[in-house]
Amino acid sequence: MERIKVKIINRSGYELPAYETPSAAGMDIHAAIEEPIVLKPLQRALVPTGLRIQLPQGHECQIRPRSGLALRSGISLVNTPGTVDADYRGEIGVIVINLSDTPFTINPGERIAQMVITNYTHVEWEPVERLDETRRGEGAFGHTGLE
Repeated sequence: MERIKVKIINRSGYELPAYETPSAAGMDIHAAIEEPIVLKPLQRALVPTGLRIQLPQGHECQIRPRSGLALRSGISLVNTPGTVDADYRGEIGVIVINLSDTPFTINPGERIAQMVITNYTHVEWEPVERLDETRRGEGAFGHTGLE
């Protein structure tokens, strides 16, 4: 497993994001708010985290929903996964949405999302007139479930 150093400014008032188990891919991040935020059904809000990071080139930070919040309370993220690029230096914000039919309260310090740091590749497009044939061909959504 690759390990990289990432510079971080933590103005959240809470501990740094950390892996809860040795094989965890994501680190929980907290709501850096002073007062609770109540989300009505289908309402969304930008929740600050108090975190700013400096990623090495070739890496991104993905902000993903927490599965427990999704299952128990219907809480997710609008743009999942959200991407924090290596050249972004502002505070990381999380766009939380309440997909349930009841109000949900985000309390100060609550774990609202998880972050995953990963590397990525840039592509170099090669314009062509034809693509190689495959067994699937142009079969789209649900195509492989028909056999």
